[in-house]
Amino acid sequence: MITYRFYQSGDEKQIVSLWNECLIKDPITPKRFRNLVLLDANFDPKGLCLAFENEKLVGCVYAVRRLLPMYGTDLEPENGWIPFFFVDKSSRQSGVGRHLMNEALEFLKEEGRNSVFFSSYAPNYILPGIDEDTYPEAYEFLQKLGFQKLYSPVAMDRNIVGFHIPEAVRELKNQRIKEGYSFSLAEDKDLYEVITFANEKFNPDWGRAIREGVLQGLPLERILVARDQEKVVGFCIYGGYEGVPDRFGPFGVDPDQQGKGLGKILLNECLKYMRAEGLHGAWFLWTGEKSAAGQLYLKTEFHITRRFHVMKKTI
Repeated sequence: MITYRFYQSGDEKQIVSLWNECLIKDPITPKRFRNLVLLDANFDPKGLCLAFENEKLVGCVYAVRRLLPMYGTDLEPENGWIPFFFVDKSSRQSGVGRHLMNEALEFLKEEGRNSVFFSSYAPNYILPGIDEDTYPEAYEFLQKLGFQKLYSPVAMDRNIVGFHIPEAVRELKNQRIKEGYSFSLAEDKDLYEVITFANEKFNPDWGRAIREGVLQGLPLERILVARDQEKVVGFCIYGGYEGVPDRFGPFGVDPDQQGKGLGKILLNECLKYMRAEGLHGAWFLWTGEKSAAGQLYLKTEFHITRRFHVMKKTI
């Protein structure tokens, strides 16, 4: 007999265990689950919907809405997210997943949400979207429930063993310096400006990543800053998400300054510093393949490792 309820203290052990049985290419540790879910300021136990067969967990769907604004006072009152879901192999095609998803959607609906996304939740997303190649059944499941594909970001990796900055990039950097630009490792005096720049020019999650990264011990020498005279026009960071040193990003250049190769300079400088630390690779989870950043990564010998679909359902 299948019973349903939301999260109770102690369930996390079975959740992590079943997660690792189901999401075999995206395993999680108890520490990461604690940090990304249980300690998330937006976590509400009522959104973590669980199915049990007797005492054994056989399914999980997590729904979350914003209780703490990412920036300013914006709680995104219309939006909710499903960051992850999974069902034990023995219970698939039995209605367990649909029942759990309906409970999760009802939770969000009762909280006034009418747009639900899988799974572009910030700050603590696990993956940017559904990986159709890895989890085709899950992708089909979302479609049957009325989720529609919005866009398809890609993850990329680059081996940096033997990396060195190309001479053309060195020359470009020298030329920009002559024009009044500077490229330097961050100091305390840079933090407020860089965080504000990230929040206002790009995404509040980027500013949060810098702030929380530093609070959690991110060395300032893993943050690169570009300035035009005294004005911040770009930045690049690595090791900021979850303290994973070879995880690259966030990274951005003022749209008004694009076309001058500043991003190319920052990216190559960052890879140089990563290699100097002894790292063997650089990777990130989310960019648009056809975007300016995506094209820059590909030209810098990054290669696509996974594709995701960000999905949306209106309720």
